[in-house]
Amino acid sequence: MSDLNAVSRELIFFVNGKKMIEKNADPEEVLLSYLRRKAGLTGTKYGCGTGGCGACTVMVSSYSGHQERVMYPFFVLSTTRWIFLNKAFLKNKSLCILTFDPCRHYTVNACLQPIVTLHGAAVVTVEGVGSTRTKLHPVQERIAKAHGTQCGFCTPGMVMSMYTLLRNKPRPTMEDIKEALCGNICRCTGYRPIIDGFKTFCGREETSGCCQNGGGKCCMENGTNGSKSNSDEESDISQEFSPMDDLLPLDPSQDLIFPPELLIMEKKFSGDALHFQGQRVSLVAPSELLHLLELKAEHPSAPLTVGNTTIGPKRLLKGVHHPLVVYVGRISELRAVTWGENGLTVGAACSLSVLKEELEKAVAEMEEERARAYRLILQTLQCLAGKQIRNMASVGGNLLSADSKYDLGSVMAALDCTLHVISKDGMRDIHMNEKLFPDFGKTSLRPNEVLLSIDIPYSKPWESVAWYRQAQRREFAFAIVNAGMKVAVREGTDIVESLNVYYGGVGSTLVKCGRTCQQLVGRRWGEDLLTDACRFIKEDVDVSLSIHGGRAEYRKTLAISFFFKFYMQVALEMRERGVSDVDLPLEYLSALKPFKNEVPQGQQSYQLVSEAQPSADPVGHPSMHQSAFQQATGEAKYYDDLPPVKGELFIFMVTSTRAHAKIINIDPSEALKMPGVVTCISAGDVPGANRRLFMNYTEELFATEEVICVGQIICAVVAESREQARRAAETVQITYQDLQPVFFTIQDAIKHKSFFEPRRKVERGDVDAALKMAEQILEDEIYMGGQEHFYMETQGLIAVPKGENEEMDLFVSTQHAALTQEVVGTALGIASNKITCHVKRLGGGFGGKVMKIASLSAITAVAAHKTGRAVRCCLERGDDMLITSGRHPFLGKYKVGYNRDGTIIAADIIYYSNGGCTLDESSFIMDKAVLHMDNGYKIPNLRGRGVVCKTYLPSYTAFRGFGGPQGLTVIESVLHEVAVRCGLPPEKVRDMNMYREELCHTHYKQPFCPTNMVRCWDECLERADYQERLRSIQLFNSANRWRKRGIAAVPQKFGVGFSKGFYNQGAALVNIFKDGSVLVTHGGTEMGQGIHTKAVQIASRVLNVPMASIFIKETCTGNVPNAAPSAASFGTDSVGMAVKDACEKLMRRLKPLMEKNPRNTWKQWVNDAFFQKISLSATGFFMGPPTNVDWEKGEGAAYYYFTYGACCSEVEIDCLTGDHKNIRTDIVMDVGKSINPALDIGQVEGGFVQGVGLYTIEELQFSPAGVLLTRGPSQYKVPALCDVPAQLNVHLLADSENPCAIYMSKGVGEPPVFFGATLFFAIKAAIAEARRERGLGEPFPLSSPATAEKIRMACQDQFTEMASPQTNGTATPWCIQV
Repeated sequence: MSDLNAVSRELIFFVNGKKMIEKNADPEEVLLSYLRRKAGLTGTKYGCGTGGCGACTVMVSSYSGHQERVMYPFFVLSTTRWIFLNKAFLKNKSLCILTFDPCRHYTVNACLQPIVTLHGAAVVTVEGVGSTRTKLHPVQERIAKAHGTQCGFCTPGMVMSMYTLLRNKPRPTMEDIKEALCGNICRCTGYRPIIDGFKTFCGREETSGCCQNGGGKCCMENGTNGSKSNSDEESDISQEFSPMDDLLPLDPSQDLIFPPELLIMEKKFSGDALHFQGQRVSLVAPSELLHLLELKAEHPSAPLTVGNTTIGPKRLLKGVHHPLVVYVGRISELRAVTWGENGLTVGAACSLSVLKEELEKAVAEMEEERARAYRLILQTLQCLAGKQIRNMASVGGNLLSADSKYDLGSVMAALDCTLHVISKDGMRDIHMNEKLFPDFGKTSLRPNEVLLSIDIPYSKPWESVAWYRQAQRREFAFAIVNAGMKVAVREGTDIVESLNVYYGGVGSTLVKCGRTCQQLVGRRWGEDLLTDACRFIKEDVDVSLSIHGGRAEYRKTLAISFFFKFYMQVALEMRERGVSDVDLPLEYLSALKPFKNEVPQGQQSYQLVSEAQPSADPVGHPSMHQSAFQQATGEAKYYDDLPPVKGELFIFMVTSTRAHAKIINIDPSEALKMPGVVTCISAGDVPGANRRLFMNYTEELFATEEVICVGQIICAVVAESREQARRAAETVQITYQDLQPVFFTIQDAIKHKSFFEPRRKVERGDVDAALKMAEQILEDEIYMGGQEHFYMETQGLIAVPKGENEEMDLFVSTQHAALTQEVVGTALGIASNKITCHVKRLGGGFGGKVMKIASLSAITAVAAHKTGRAVRCCLERGDDMLITSGRHPFLGKYKVGYNRDGTIIAADIIYYSNGGCTLDESSFIMDKAVLHMDNGYKIPNLRGRGVVCKTYLPSYTAFRGFGGPQGLTVIESVLHEVAVRCGLPPEKVRDMNMYREELCHTHYKQPFCPTNMVRCWDECLERADYQERLRSIQLFNSANRWRKRGIAAVPQKFGVGFSKGFYNQGAALVNIFKDGSVLVTHGGTEMGQGIHTKAVQIASRVLNVPMASIFIKETCTGNVPNAAPSAASFGTDSVGMAVKDACEKLMRRLKPLMEKNPRNTWKQWVNDAFFQKISLSATGFFMGPPTNVDWEKGEGAAYYYFTYGACCSEVEIDCLTGDHKNIRTDIVMDVGKSINPALDIGQVEGGFVQGVGLYTIEELQFSPAGVLLTRGPSQYKVPALCDVPAQLNVHLLADSENPCAIYMSKGVGEPPVFFGATLFFAIKAAIAEARRERGLGEPFPLSSPATAEKIRMACQDQFTEMASPQTNGTATPWCIQV
């Protein structure tokens, strides 16, 4: 029977060994919300809600009484394998049936996993793995000891991915680790330390041999890692800051077992159907195929689901709602994997991971010729999503989603797969081809039909197959274009008998090049065929200029380029068979080898502390992050991890859908009728001022009369639950009247003369006169796109009214608690002394949690004030990206005068930034760009002007580097282009123009000594073996037509501190308790940079007590008032000095007691002080330098000091696709005397990898109407593990001291971001080699980021010419460059 009410049972599953029973389980509730809100397990984090970041990773263990079956034909098994199989498995004439261990352990994204599909399963979260209260698990211990945590928000997900791998494979390989982590994103560390911690689980053979590069002596063992060292003989240089001895052993007895009760339940009730009814959705989970067919006949529109990886995101992002959903994961026929005489038959509900695992085992034993198709599918599955999604998603779901960017469609169509579909009316077969997909999201299956299985045939003799894809990054990203191709030739000849060419991503559905395939049958596989094929493909592949996702010309180019690769592959195979005389040039062949994603390794070095330093003094030692263990166990609390406050409400913002319009009416009536909705607040509900005031510039909290960008907050809905608030917010009706003008780009702002004030100008020398005297003149420009912060923890807070004297506590994720306090007080009309902000830690900030969070806090506080109840605000990822914006796009225009020897004598640079609709911090960001325009170069005549453009986009804000990377990139572009025009190596031109005198002055007349910058530069080039590698690159480029390499190196001079001098201050409060313990509070916020850890080290040194005796609870405005923001790489400088000051005051008070009783203990001295009424509490204060710039004169001491460094990077590009690989990076950084080398190196690596994203893959897209299109990890890609250079070497400059800062150290948080530019310029050099070979001259434009599209289209060739569109000027582009 298919009656939905026939079987309705309670939901039973286990979480961390505890039985969970839900009598009214809601099919819409996902595991993440259940764990966090009902089970109180907050270690599992919300990062995106769409399975795109891995922060919510948990392990699921399930038992199947049906026991998934895999049947092998004997002839695919080797003798060795059969001897093993014969002992354990059944045998008949043609098949061998293998029975899996019925209990599987696999990772899932809890944000997509409906709880109702976990009936009978066991879930393990990070809390169930280990804890600091009981016992750490080795995974948790090792990631912490390896310094693999910074902000720590991603750490539980990383731990769970690795833990699950170890449950399945206690001795993993490096390849296993890479695959396990490919679905986990980290925004802080750069991944290398995470790998260092986890690789300790590998066998010795995995870590001692250089398995990454084909064997040989391990670079990690010989201490060079391919990097020359000029300090190998110096005994005070260490390469070890992660002591990995004395580690906890992997103990299986520590693992939770699969609950026996579930085994009994599965055997007893496995045949029962399940039915769960929620408020809006009903889910039925049949266990029999017949029941499913009855359901489908009666409810043909009900979608089928297995992993919820398509339906889930659609519900969240697009509001797609289905009253009935059928879960088919319990039907054994749909999960069967069968090998027959003709090949593999895989059940439609089989997960992608199970298919991959099965193919890997089979291919290892199968004849190469028969296994080609399966190797192709393996290649596809390796790139398809992350491990968690592959564990959840099904083969059938991937195909029938009918989304051409999903890769299986093109490859299975090319392989002539067959689909078996079934209904109550019977079965039929459908050939896998373009006819299966009539339109996007639609298939030719009848409404009552179900996909039962897919036949994947063996490859046949004289067949060649290939699959290609290009995405924003090689792993964990949807394809821009994918292609599956197969050709069969007549035996013993090169004559085509059949040809399949399928493309995804070039239209709304799967595209077959029908004419191409028909016309080439009967032709010989040669150059004439290639010429005609490219012409036919050009006609078959008609990419609309307004195609979803844009990049029309690039997509068409890829289609033709992919076929060219296929042509070369087949020609090579035929030549090896002796049936073709096509002679491919040797320099072409490297194009056939895909880039290998390698696990990053590297060498890190720092200078040891002096032997004279007391052993108990922790300053200068690589101490572990203070919260590392808590982060690894999920015990570390972030604002949304705090327990619910009684009566707590939730708020959801309603934002503008128009870029520039008058608000005619706000109608929340429908929202107010919905269940759970308490109120809707807008400007009229603000009891104080509806504004955020910053530096005399005001910005509305709620839009009142008009909106000036898409994403501006108009009102907010407050409800009893998050889901109720979100659903109600979607029903609020805003009536608009569009206004003019409306524009979004820098160029349009220039046309409209739409600028913010003030404009900046700095000049030294006589630029105009020098330009007239120069031998050569260069005029050019470079555009640099913006960047999304993508902190792992989205913005939010909890506002809690105290119910007395209008007091309110805010538990908030902010870098600037004092500003938040001030803005909230202004909005409520309440004095700041009644507003207390508490900041435990941030899950990443990067400058993005300074300004916008203050406005969000004020809005949430207004809701709490109005309702009298606590209100929680937690932005969803898409809204966070829309509302808060990110790094400013910049356009740098320059005119340069230089001599033929490369000497630059004059430069006139104008910087334009896109500030968005309000000023925010844009003027200060422009200040920093202009002040950094000289970088490390002494250009005698230099003029810089800075203009912030006002557009109708969400206001851009601070981001790590604060304008520095943009300012530095423009001047480095100048140096690069001058070198090109002079025919000189860029590093030579950089070297000859560098500051070198003992005392130099910047273009704004601040004195500095460049000695350490030059030292970093020289040491970096030497360690990188630059000259030798440059020669090797030249040889490589001459021997490879379609692959090119490039190398680039840059120095850096980065100003540390705030140019607004009043911000250069710090305060602290230190309390000593009678038991001898110490509590430190300071004005800085911990967001992963380790400011608390360094503060504890400083206090430990001054007080001479162990770090374990010192604790930092939180940042609190009630303890340390009026604190400056944690920004500008100045946090440790300011609060470190303040902590030192407070501790020294206390020591001065205790000194007489210590001298009187020198043999007493610390605790005795403290008690003596108490009984003698000596205060054991002290405040500390640091008044920084009076930095400032007189912009009228264009001079001043803008920064406290300068941090120096140098970086060299090598890349390789694929000229046919635009893909690139980051081969190696060497960084030498001057951090003075490091307080904590482990933290500083972590900041260098993490900042650099964030720069990798900025300069190569992170691309924000806006529609022509000003709507942000990249609003989540599916569209916006930050660097993943595969994007980190295979070798990443970081060295801290030895023998460096900085007398300006705490214990001779230097701030280092921001400068490394700019080093990502080395990849950009190395890519540009590689492109130049490709163009030069084709007779294309310099120069050529390349804007940042250097995406695959830009790289490919810059490597102009016959294929890009074929793809050139016939523009008629009427097509609307998908996106615009803002």
